[in-house]
Amino acid sequence: MTPSFNFDVAALLEGVSRKELEVRAARISAAYRAGGTSAAVADRMDALAYLVARFPATYAAAHAALRRTEEANPRFSPASLLDVGAGPGTVALAARAIWPSLSAITLLEPNAIFRRVAEELWPNANIVAGTLGGALPNADLVTAGYVLAELDIAKIPQTARELWRAAKAMLVLIEPGTPEGFARIRAARQALIEEGAHIAAPCTHDKECPMSGSDWCHFSERLARSRDHMMVKSASVPFEDERYAYLAVSREPRAHSQARIVKPPIEQKPAISLPLCDSSGLHIKVVPRRDKEQYRVARKKNWGDLF
Repeated sequence: MTPSFNFDVAALLEGVSRKELEVRAARISAAYRAGGTSAAVADRMDALAYLVARFPATYAAAHAALRRTEEANPRFSPASLLDVGAGPGTVALAARAIWPSLSAITLLEPNAIFRRVAEELWPNANIVAGTLGGALPNADLVTAGYVLAELDIAKIPQTARELWRAAKAMLVLIEPGTPEGFARIRAARQALIEEGAHIAAPCTHDKECPMSGSDWCHFSERLARSRDHMMVKSASVPFEDERYAYLAVSREPRAHSQARIVKPPIEQKPAISLPLCDSSGLHIKVVPRRDKEQYRVARKKNWGDLF
């Protein structure tokens, strides 16, 4: 389960009507499902509703994607971050949790309401009004979370190239774990490979993506719900599973010797079946119980892990 974040969201919610938050949160969630969140945030109450309803899940997905990126690239230690379409700094917060080496953080966000909330949460960050479509400041690590979803898919290759130009070392894209979200990640992946980028995660190869038909590459992260989160979403269970797709590309090539578990492992009495993707394509690795050492390793593996 995702570690908790260290923003003091509760302090921002003091004296705020939970009933009004519930109404606003429903609208924010509907906007997210339709492909965009930023445009739905028109005032401070909307921004607070986002912090309660969408921020926890977005943070969980970002933390998981960046954690997987760090696991696959343990020598990467960025000092600067540019978070594009930052909202209140959700992805940046996850990045700082993964890489304590980050000291210079720039949040690029077109929505003035989000920028004002970010100023309260990020007193030492450089918060900039701006959008895609122009020159971006450079940083060791560039992130864009749930940004491509707001664009026509035909614009994805050019947008990916624009983000890549700003990245000194690594670019990470995070999108909803839907067929549409993956389609955008896939379009960006192809464009970035053509630009000379090297895949850092989740893929363990730079070859053509083997996913086909109705299949799509995505992962899931479980997060605990706060009391406010449960209330505004009318939830009855104390956790939520956020599905996401992501792509990390690096300027440094790396030797891939592992595969990625791209679906939940299937554990049966005689064996564990691991759905894998590697340079040879998609395949199932069956680990029999009699192979005690490898079986012990396989039992500890989860959807999204390297194997």
